[in-house]
Amino acid sequence: MPTLKQVYPLYLNNRPQQPNTDLAVTDKFTGEVAFRCAQADAALIDEAIAGAVRATRPMAEMASFERQAVLDHCVKRFRERFDELAYALCVEAGKPIKDAEGEVGRLIDTFRIAAEESTRIGGEVQPLDISPRAKGYQGIWKRVPIGPCSFISPFNFPLNLAAHKIAPAIAAGCPFVLKPASRTPLGALIMGEILAETDLPEGAFSILPAHREGADLFVTDDRFKLLSFTGSPEVGWDMKARAGRKKVVLELGGNAAVVIDEGTDLEDALARVVFGAFYQSGQSCIGVQRIYVHRSHYTTFRDMLVARTKALVVGNPHDRETFIGPMISESEARRLDSWIASAVEGGATLLCGGRRDGAMLEATLLENVPSHSEINREEAFGPVAMIAPFDDFEAVLEEVNDSRFGLQAGVFTRDFEKAMVAWDRLDVGGVVINDVPSYRVDNMPYGGVKDSGLGREGIRFAIEDMTEIRNLVIRRRPLK
Repeated sequence: MPTLKQVYPLYLNNRPQQPNTDLAVTDKFTGEVAFRCAQADAALIDEAIAGAVRATRPMAEMASFERQAVLDHCVKRFRERFDELAYALCVEAGKPIKDAEGEVGRLIDTFRIAAEESTRIGGEVQPLDISPRAKGYQGIWKRVPIGPCSFISPFNFPLNLAAHKIAPAIAAGCPFVLKPASRTPLGALIMGEILAETDLPEGAFSILPAHREGADLFVTDDRFKLLSFTGSPEVGWDMKARAGRKKVVLELGGNAAVVIDEGTDLEDALARVVFGAFYQSGQSCIGVQRIYVHRSHYTTFRDMLVARTKALVVGNPHDRETFIGPMISESEARRLDSWIASAVEGGATLLCGGRRDGAMLEATLLENVPSHSEINREEAFGPVAMIAPFDDFEAVLEEVNDSRFGLQAGVFTRDFEKAMVAWDRLDVGGVVINDVPSYRVDNMPYGGVKDSGLGREGIRFAIEDMTEIRNLVIRRRPLK
């Protein structure tokens, strides 16, 4: 089993710095301090932003193959440090080890995709002679880096969601300053350690766990040209309101739904719904929270789901048999526990689970949940799901849409026309047919509508946000 160091530095303008050991990070299963890392104040953040500004031109002038080489180096080193990265995730996030290994695999995929995209950021030759006044004019446009970027990443996927900001920034040629979640900074700091091995220009990156009072610079400082935030809707929309003139990309919350239509292979759907609802203790913005089952299958599927949910192993995330580990904190487990109790008091039926021990909360299923309850209306972000029957396919699509969120939705159906209707009518960023909304491949466009966010991640689409179009107009003159 890998070991963690007791103290980790932050990364300021490409270099490790140890100004303090102020940030204590706990093992989320034991609650004990696992390691300490340095924490940046406003002065260090300001210095990082100044470094990113100085690195703007050197980063933009890096050749495509040079940016690709940096990303390829990261892929190589992530593979070499695979077990260490997975173990760190297991400790700092309480993520079951199999899920942690899966996230390291996705980290590698994300950087590998970025390496490929770094050499194909293209443009277009555009005819301009659309009328007599433009005869002899030719247009050409290309994409250029937007400049220094501010990144704020969350605790639930501390490797891969940071990677979805870092990797496209390097591919596009943008310097960046990243604030990782204070509860789970280690994965990002290890990425910083690996990036420090490369030939990126000085100031190309800083990775700074930060004091709350200094972190406001990530949002308000006009030297940043883009802010990319992943986290809660309330925080994200407040940031957008304060961000000034910079471009803002928000990947926020959800209460994702899955529809199981008549004629569905129930065993197949069962395995995917259990995964979607409860993997990494339900702490995913596209985790299955609302389950709608056609009435012809409802009782059968509900009973199957209850039995499978009861069988999930709850315990130490280092144990390879564990499926449900701790939530990120006891306070979050208490919050969700209170939501369950409130739903039951309001008339919901507790089908299974519902017991809490500290930060550990059993996988929980609820039935007959009141429409106004928090479990139905808000983002649970934990191992809780509700199940309900439906009779009419078009009506259930409207029920899925009756939410302030709109990240992804899943629809199990064998009817091609129903699949196309779902794609047309569901007010979400992505529709997944014959799988759960929790499914994501790291090169696809990913993001939400309504309170779920603004803009799209996925390497090519993130690169588009991190670049601007620069046009060239040429007036052709006849040869003499």
